[in-house]
Amino acid sequence: MSTYNIYLALVAQLDKLARHNRQGSFQTKRRYYEAMQRFCRYLAEEYHLQKLSNISGKHFAAYAEYLQESGKSASTIKTDLAAIRFFHDKMEHAKYRLPDNDALGVELERRRFGGVDRTWSAVEFNRMIGKAVEAGRDDIACALYLGRFAGLRIHEVMRIDTAIAEQALREGAITIKGKGGKIRTVPIEDERVRVALETMLKRTERGHKLFVPDGAPTDRAINGVQLFILKHRDAVADEGREANLTFHGLRHSYAADKHRTLTEKGVSALDAHFTVSRLLGHERPDVTNIYLASVKKKEAHDGE
Repeated sequence: MSTYNIYLALVAQLDKLARHNRQGSFQTKRRYYEAMQRFCRYLAEEYHLQKLSNISGKHFAAYAEYLQESGKSASTIKTDLAAIRFFHDKMEHAKYRLPDNDALGVELERRRFGGVDRTWSAVEFNRMIGKAVEAGRDDIACALYLGRFAGLRIHEVMRIDTAIAEQALREGAITIKGKGGKIRTVPIEDERVRVALETMLKRTERGHKLFVPDGAPTDRAINGVQLFILKHRDAVADEGREANLTFHGLRHSYAADKHRTLTEKGVSALDAHFTVSRLLGHERPDVTNIYLASVKKKEAHDGE
């Protein structure tokens, strides 16, 4: 079964749970449903999990870490995890118990010092761009370029409006508000970033966002890009890759390339690490290490 079909199957199971739910206001029901729907997409992408009743603490902790890496606020993460627990409690034959917040915190700290190579190969990226072009989705292609060659999170891409894009083209650098409201400036060092901004500016009315249609929720626009990757990921992935392709993996590719470029120019590994941290919008070395997993893996291999 393809990843996309697994996702649809999980959503069908979610719909069955949601139909019998009488708790909460309409707004809370919608918020919880949307959060659980995003979790279904993650389960399909990362684990190919086919039954919601098989959700375990491993999946729960991994998703919490994923939300943190994606720049979600603490309140958003708390609500999303509450939604997962809510629906999990409604499953009659749940196989596992989910960890409470204290146990989850321990698990996250344990996972944080790991690191899986989530980078895209050049071939995989070009194949996905080809899928976007074939589908007439220049907007998705441009979003992918900004993730891959500017290291932007998906919600940062969606935040770009015409003013931000015009300033970036004038100054040769993108100034963006990221996780926790932290503002950083990322130099435009690849012509594909400039072309992506110019392409979207041509089709966007002044004063509007480049990637979010007027009146549409940002989450829906984000979901559209992620679903596109989900739908085509299996077809473009290299054989035997370690982790599934995700938009966030493009930041890993950006970080690895930047680190390699700096060290090849004679910059020390430590200084390169700090530079990558700044460009990603991170201050903690252990978080940046997650993005540089492919670099660490190559260093270990070369040292054998």
